[in-house]
Amino acid sequence: MPWRKAWVDPQTISDPAELRKTLEIRAYEVWISEIMLQQTRVAVVIDYWGRWMAKWPTIHDLAAAKPEDVLSAWSGLGYYSRATRIHEAAKLAVGDPDMKGLLPSSARDLDAKIPGVGRYTAGAISCIVFGRAEPMVDGNVLRVLSRQLGIYGNIKTGKAVIDAIWAAADAMVKATSELDGPNGETSREPNDRPGRWGQALMELGSTICTPNPNCSQCPITSTCRVYMEGELKASKSKETLKTMADIEDAACILCEPFDDGAGGSDDDSTQVKNRTNKAEVRQSKQATLAAFAFTRRPAKDATSSSSPSATSGAPSKATMDIITSHARRFPVKVIKKAVREEETLVCAIRRSDGHYLIHRRPLKGLLAGLWEFPSQLLGPSAKPDKGKREQLATAYVSSLMNGGKEGRKKTTKISCGGELGSVPWLFSHIKLTMHVFLFEVGEDAEVAEDEEQPRRWVASGEVDAESMGTGMRKCWKMVQDAVEES
Repeated sequence: MPWRKAWVDPQTISDPAELRKTLEIRAYEVWISEIMLQQTRVAVVIDYWGRWMAKWPTIHDLAAAKPEDVLSAWSGLGYYSRATRIHEAAKLAVGDPDMKGLLPSSARDLDAKIPGVGRYTAGAISCIVFGRAEPMVDGNVLRVLSRQLGIYGNIKTGKAVIDAIWAAADAMVKATSELDGPNGETSREPNDRPGRWGQALMELGSTICTPNPNCSQCPITSTCRVYMEGELKASKSKETLKTMADIEDAACILCEPFDDGAGGSDDDSTQVKNRTNKAEVRQSKQATLAAFAFTRRPAKDATSSSSPSATSGAPSKATMDIITSHARRFPVKVIKKAVREEETLVCAIRRSDGHYLIHRRPLKGLLAGLWEFPSQLLGPSAKPDKGKREQLATAYVSSLMNGGKEGRKKTTKISCGGELGSVPWLFSHIKLTMHVFLFEVGEDAEVAEDEEQPRRWVASGEVDAESMGTGMRKCWKMVQDAVEES
């Protein structure tokens, strides 16, 4: 990954100005990569990040960019409000008399002062760039540590569970970052360990400790409580069953009730209902790490009679299947809410001189600030057929074309080319069906003004350069094909 670079050791750069410039660029690179990687696959981000850095190699270049250019560069990554916040944050950081373009080094200041930077991103920048011992906990790390700690809880919305894992991650990165001094003392001077540690945990969660884990290849099974529980389940001796009973009987203010008969199939997510965080109801006092401290098992444990691999070395396939099945149960799987289905009428209005009408979406909400062909969302209960959709689209376009000077209305002749087809598009929480229509109007057509939703005409050859969402670009391709065929 191009944003993975060697840590900038301040001790190796003697010139303060050069060090500041180097850290400024490095912090900017990591910040952009971390925001892009949210909800997006690494393979996709690599190309976007490369193009972004070629266009705006420094935070000062980004701060001077036009908002529409930033949105256009982000097109296809989704969650477009992220691009807007990045741009606003760049302008803030460059204009701030203290920062002057250099992002803060502490996670606390990053979280508090930089728009769009939350707890995880702040920790990532602080660790990777500045060598600070700060936790960086994304979804992968939450899953890894829930298994390491044996917490059967909701890592999506369970505040007590999430806070406990963050506390554990904080303790671990601080312990990992300690350096040995010449006289046996330890120090936590900035170094490359926090960044390497945090990235290693994320890498483990994305490659091995996945929702369907590959426990046989995991390098940290010796500290994994869930792995140990799986071994105990596989051994089935009286001693180990008693041990498991003792574990299950222990009071836990974080874990959900564990039904050992539910099995460990990949279908668990359809069997487990969304739970409220019972831990917060049972116990409001914050848990301490002592409740789920874990250490590497002593060597003698590896040869104890209760260990299923005591006589054969590596666990058998049957044993490993049980271990993996048990690990797969962690963390609690929550049923996702059903995706809301919506339909919208996308009206490509073509003037006789070849220009198309576009308008900008609101600056907040879905696809914030992007340009699109005039569109009208159908009501949730409306399920119009093709003929009714054309009537609704024509009425909508007629209302837009009722423009002109104040106090006067102008009637514009409108010709509907019919419904060209439909474009399905899936967002994280919405399944949208875009019904595409083509309308023709005269060259002198006037359009109603709307301060909240600016509108303008653009030449057909300039539409591709506009900051549009990927779904709307598919609609535009459908319009282009229809015009070429006519």
